[in-house]
Formats: sequence, structure tokens, C-alpha cells
Amino acid sequence: MSQLEIIDCEQNSEEWHRARAGIVTASEFATVMAKGRGKSESVTRRKYMLHLVGERLAGPSPFDSYSNGHMTRGHEYESEAADLYVFQTDNEIQRIGFMRRGDVGYSPDGLIDENGLVEIKTKLYHLHLECLLSDEVPSEHIPQLQGGLWVSGREWIDFVSYSPGLPLFVKRVYRDEEYIKNLAQEVDCFLAEMNEIIEKIKRRAA
Repeated sequence: MSQLEIIDCEQNSEEWHRARAGIVTASEFATVMAKGRGKSESVTRRKYMLHLVGERLAGPSPFDSYSNGHMTRGHEYESEAADLYVFQTDNEIQRIGFMRRGDVGYSPDGLIDENGLVEIKTKLYHLHLECLLSDEVPSEHIPQLQGGLWVSGREWIDFVSYSPGLPLFVKRVYRDEEYIKNLAQEVDCFLAEMNEIIEKIKRRAA
């Protein structure tokens, strides 16, 4: 795998968007692994692939300023959740912008010591309470968590779920090498398909 490159910038800044342009990121690994019904292609996977192809050919999209209530809430409460995590665990969070290995990347919520990461999610009451009651990380987050460990080369990641007024949920997730191997294969296939489309577009423009 390619050498790890760390881009020290503020997340969601212009530099951050440039660093991520055309790169398959851990937050979308679940999309990369998505399967369509029957033998059909996943619509979300195809949409993401074409978006990245566009970024490879033309740079960051000028239309990527979308935000919704969940995203806004996450930005508002993430620092609050991080402070509570630090208080409860005594772990110091080192902030970075983006880490990249070749054509894959990850924007962690923080580095912990030499071998750890932290990923913070702010959730609606019912979703957060499910975490507390099950004492499990929701399955939809596993691709991002294992993907973050794959890209970073680190050994563990603390998954943090936060909802104001309720107890913090913290669960440590360790590397699953078999999962990471399968993830890497899926990403390789995705990238190969992307490159085929890029070549078709270049031939069309020639």
C-alpha cells in the first residue's frame, strides 16, 4: 500500500476539499461496498463513482455546499462530545485534516496516542439510546471505522456516540484484518471501474 500522507488543514476548508477531490474516502466505504438488487448495480455506488470521476477530471465540484439538519447538528455538538470524551477517558485528541494513501483517504475526528483514533457521531435520541442499550457499534459505521484503521495503519479506534443530556457512548473497535482485506478488494474494483470511465471520457473529449 502507498505511503501515508497527512494533510494538516482544517476540515471542511477549501484546502481540505482539494485534498479529498477524486479520492475514495472512508466515510463512503459503505457506498463503495453497496450492492444493488439482484444483479443490478447499486445506484448510490454508481452516483458516488461518477462524482469522483468528475472531481478527477474537473476538480472539486462548485455545487458541493449541501448541508442538512443532521450535518449542522454534528458540527455544533462535535466539540462538546470531544470535550466529554477527553474528560471521561483522559485521552488527548490530536486534530488533523486528512490522511491519504494513494487513492484512498480518511478524515479522522482525532488521533489518540501512537496507535489510536477517535470517530465521533452525534445522534438523535432513539439512535443514541440504541447504542447504549445494545453496547454495540451500529453496523452502518463499521466500513468507515475499519476503513479508517486501514488507511491510517493504526490498531484501534474509539467510536463515540453523543446526544446532549444523555450518557456518552464509547466503544473501542480493533482492526479486523479479514474485513480490511475484503474492503481493500472492493475499493480496488471500484477504482478500476473509475479508471475505465475516465479513459472513456478522455477518448470522447479527444
